Parts: sequence; C-alpha cells; structure tokens
Amino acid sequence: MVPEIGHFALVVALVFSFALMCLPLLGAQVNNQMLMATGRSLSAGFFVFVTVSFACLVYAFVADDFSVSYVAGHSNTLLPVYYKVSAVWGGHEGSLLLWVMMLAGWTLAIALLSGALPRDLQARVLAVMGFISVGFLLFILLTSNPFDRLLPMAPQEGGDLNPLLQDIGLILHPPILYMGYVGFSATFAFAIAALLTGRLDSAWARWCRPWANLAWGFLTVGIALGSWWAYYELGWGGWWFWDPVENASFLPWLVGTALIHSLAVTEKRGAFKSWTLLLAIFTFSLCLLGTFLVRSGVLTSVHAFANDPERGVFILMFLLVVVGGSLTLYALRAPVVKNHPGFSWLSRETLLLGNNILLMVIMATVLVGTLYPLIADALGWGKVSVGPPYFNMFFIPLMGVLCLLMALGPSSNWKKTNPMQLVKVLWRPWVISMVIGLLFPIFYAEGYSWLAALSVFVGSWIFTSLAADMLHRMRNAKNWREGLRKLSLSYHGMIVAHAGIGVTLIGVCLNSIYADLRDVGMHPGVAVQAGNYEFTMDSVYTVQGPNYIAEEALVVVTKDGEFLREMRPQKRRYLAGGKVMTQVALAPGLLRDLYLAMGEPLDDEGAWAMRVHLKPFVRWIWLGALMMAIGAAMAVADKRYRKRKTSKAQGPSSGTNQA
Repeated sequence: MVPEIGHFALVVALVFSFALMCLPLLGAQVNNQMLMATGRSLSAGFFVFVTVSFACLVYAFVADDFSVSYVAGHSNTLLPVYYKVSAVWGGHEGSLLLWVMMLAGWTLAIALLSGALPRDLQARVLAVMGFISVGFLLFILLTSNPFDRLLPMAPQEGGDLNPLLQDIGLILHPPILYMGYVGFSATFAFAIAALLTGRLDSAWARWCRPWANLAWGFLTVGIALGSWWAYYELGWGGWWFWDPVENASFLPWLVGTALIHSLAVTEKRGAFKSWTLLLAIFTFSLCLLGTFLVRSGVLTSVHAFANDPERGVFILMFLLVVVGGSLTLYALRAPVVKNHPGFSWLSRETLLLGNNILLMVIMATVLVGTLYPLIADALGWGKVSVGPPYFNMFFIPLMGVLCLLMALGPSSNWKKTNPMQLVKVLWRPWVISMVIGLLFPIFYAEGYSWLAALSVFVGSWIFTSLAADMLHRMRNAKNWREGLRKLSLSYHGMIVAHAGIGVTLIGVCLNSIYADLRDVGMHPGVAVQAGNYEFTMDSVYTVQGPNYIAEEALVVVTKDGEFLREMRPQKRRYLAGGKVMTQVALAPGLLRDLYLAMGEPLDDEGAWAMRVHLKPFVRWIWLGALMMAIGAAMAVADKRYRKRKTSKAQGPSSGTNQA
C-alpha cells in the first residue's frame, strides 16, 4: 500500500506543479493579486507531496519491499540500513525523485524568502520553477516510475547495490551535487522572469545573487565530494580523470562561476545585463545537458546510469524545449534590457569581463572534448577517444592566466582604475610570491622543478595579493579589529573563496609533480621502499563484514627506520552479487597521503600485488574546494541581501564594496 501512496503523491505533486506553472503567471499577466498570491501555497503543496512520495520510497527500501521493482534491483536484506537509505538515490529512478524533491525545496525557499520581490516578478519566477517541475515529474511518471511493482511474483530477495556505491561518498555526494544542479534552476527562473517583465536592474541582481552563490557553493562541494570518493574508492589513486560524467558537472560550475561574477557587475554598475541573463540560461542548460549525458545511456562510466536510451530522448526533448524556448525569448526581449554605459579599459568591470571570457573559453574547450567522441560516433566517423592530454593542453595554461588575473580584480576600482594604484598595492605581493616560488623546490625535494616553482608562485600570488588588498582597505582603521569589522561579509567571503582557488591550485600542481606511484609485489616480512617510507606486509587474513567477506592485509609503515603506523587494505567479495572490490587503506595528512590498494595474490608464498602511492598535498585540493564553498556561504549571509529595500545601481566603489 505504501508504494501506491508514493505514486499517488507524485501524481498530486504534478497537479500542484502544473497549477504553479499556470496560475501565478496568469495573475501576473492580468495583474490579479489573488492569482499571483497562489504561488506560495502551491509551492508548499508541491513540496509536501513530493516529500511524502520520497518518504514512501525510503520506507520501501528500509522494509525490504522487493515487490517494488526499483527496490528489488538495488537492495537486499544483507545491506546495512544506512546503505538502504542511500540506495534510494543509487539508481536512475530514485535519483530523479531526489532531484525533484530538491527542486521542490528550492521552489518553496524562493516562495518563502523572496518577500522583497515585486509580486509580479515573484509570480513569474515561481511559474518558471513550476514549468521545470512539470517536465521532471512527467519524466518520472511516464518513463522512470520508482514505484513500479513486480506482482504477483515478487522475489524473496533483492539484487545488490553496486559495491562502488556502498560508501559514505554515495550518501553525501549525490544530494549535495543535486542541490547545486537544481539550485541553478532558481537563477534560470529569475532570468526568464526578468525577460518576461523587461525589468532588470541592480535590485534584480541583488535578489538573484544569493541564490546563485548558494547553488555554486553546493555544486563546488558536490564536485569535490565526487573527486574525493573516486580517489579513495576506485583504487587507482587519481582524483580526476576528465571522465565525461565528471565533465558534466564541471561545465555548469565554470559557467556558474562566470555568472556570479557577472551578477556582481550588474548589481554594482548596471552593466553586463544581457550577458548575465545569457549566463543564467547557459548554466541551467548545462545542468540539463549533464542530466542527459548521465541518464541517456550514451556514456559508459562508473558514474553514469546506463539506462534505456528512450529515456534519454525525453530528456533531450525537454532540454531542447528549455534551451530553445529560453534563447528565443532572449532574442525577442534582450534588446529592451539596456546596459549602464561607460567604463575604462582598466577597471573592475573590464577585469571581470576578461574573467568571464576565459571561463567561457575553458568551458567551450571542455564541452568540445566531451561531446566530440559522441558526435563522431553518431555520424559514423568511427570511435574517437579524447583523453587527459587534450584537456590538460588547453585547461592548464588558461587557468594559469585566469589565476594571475584574479589578483588584479579585488584591488581595482569600478569604472576606472589608476594603473599606479595597482602597482602600489601589488608590487610587494609580486616580489614575495616570486621569492617563495623560486625557493620552494630547493627546500622541498631533491632536484629543482621549474613547474613546481611556477605553481607555488601563482598560488602565493593569489594569497599575498588578497592580503595586500585587505591591508590597503584597512589602512585608515584605528586597529585591525575595527578594520575587519568595516569590511563587508561578502568581501570576506570573496577573500576566502579566492584563497581556496589558490589552495586547490597548489594541491593539484604539487600532487601531479611530486606524486610517487608504484605497483609492487609484497612478500610477508619484506620491506618495500617508497620515498622516506618503508612498507612491510606482516600478514593477510580473512575478515567478515555485514554483507561481504574480505582478505585484509596488515602492512606496517616506518619512516626513516621508526614505526609510523599500521595500514589495512582489503580485497572484498560481496555476498549478494559476488562482486570483488578493492578497499584502499589511507594514512591522510595535510602535506601528504599514504595510499595502499590490494591487487591479486601472486604466488603460493603469500605475496600480493600492491599499489603504493605517496600523494603530496592531495588534501589541499578538497580543502580549497571547501574554502570556496565557505566563501560562497559567507557572501549569502551578508546582511545587505536580507534587506527588503534595495537601492539603485551604484557608481564607483570608494572603499569596501566588493564583488
């Protein structure tokens, strides 16, 4: 009975979302206050019924209701309860339901927290959210119903959740990633509403910025969690492989980064209005494109849901409707959106425009590398593989230029910047960064690496220039506490987020340069050397897990002859499906990770193949991503975004107003 309740709740949610799409929009068109006011209650109803449906699916998993086809395919009685809950979004149908629940949550949040918006604008925003909801609910009900029954012959035991997904990474990664994906539907809705009303000013940008920052922060954390999960779960020790499904989430992140910077210019100077609208449309369109790539069956990936391609046709048609309709509306209505004229060649506007151009070029490069093999295969040009060398050839130098320019933006003024002002503020950071970069390889490792020197220089340039800009803005304060209080929370958020990019940059580069990767055969009692560390396998024994049996190795690690720690990698065989998986052993640290992964037994003397990795600075990659998300959250928490009254576009900043 519970699955039927869940199915019925989805149907009712569709009715609410259809009403949300129509009634507030009609009210805005005829200026009917009562119809416009229905948006809040309809959003609440939509959220409640989707939540009921999701709760019913969770119950079906926890109760081992294998009469439900989706439960039977992704769970079994041996699965721990917490993995039964995460298995709800471990497959295609349930992950889509999670997506729609996130969408309902964002819709309700807009309805409850956008009281400062003009009523007609809020009504149109909610109507667009309703339109998106209708599309995804129809997709679930017509092609991907998670409540389909296996009656009358229901199995007594289910299948199994993919062992790769039986991990804390699956519990956290998809919900947070989806929060970012779906969050950009809010900025898309604001953009379409602005085109419909023809009203786009600094107040509109101020309303839109918190939603964009929040979505970007969630997407950043979601991508970082996916990278972290791949690093320790897949056994090969990498954190990014330019997999097409990895790229599917990275593409909207790049355009979303451009969007949050463009919104700053629109709010502060009334410029880039048309460009901001286009970025909002592109960001959400790329989120839908990523959904199509993951769920259409056109990709083979550990991350992808390889399903019936007919389901991909539905998403592709919906993508065409959303992209085609929004771009058509943009072409018709964008001319009425007038930009605020006037800024010099050296100004914050110009630097942020350069930032946007570089990000879009990087996005286009990644997009071409991701889609070209699919297009070539579809057109019969043969199987084409585009791997890391292509992406790195374009991505690394472009990101290097972007990071070098990043230091100039915060120190520049709106409208016009005196070049000597930049020189005065930034020459010391430049010298300090140069010295740090040149000296680092000398003290860190044997043999001088110019690439390491360049990487540390660029990362240090970001840190020191941010510090110099902050000190410059605090120069007239009585003390540092007063100076910090005078700077806005959004400025502090910008400092933290940009510093996070520097941390990630250093982590990526130094890990790539100094990583020590070895595939070795370990014999009991025989030490294997890797850097300053020695790994000695003491024994291999069998352990019993909740739903698996594993061969576990006890490896003793010493450094310079002194005991450091024990590590216990495993080779697991899952009982339900018989799949064999590697469970790596990690010794994490701020400056390096030790990484062990078991291979196969080599001979009768107890030797095993082992993958031994020394991963310097790898934690900095995810630490930097976390800092970026914290910076976005700080910007959202800025009290000026909670004011009900908003001011018109401002002129050049004189001090602490920051993007």
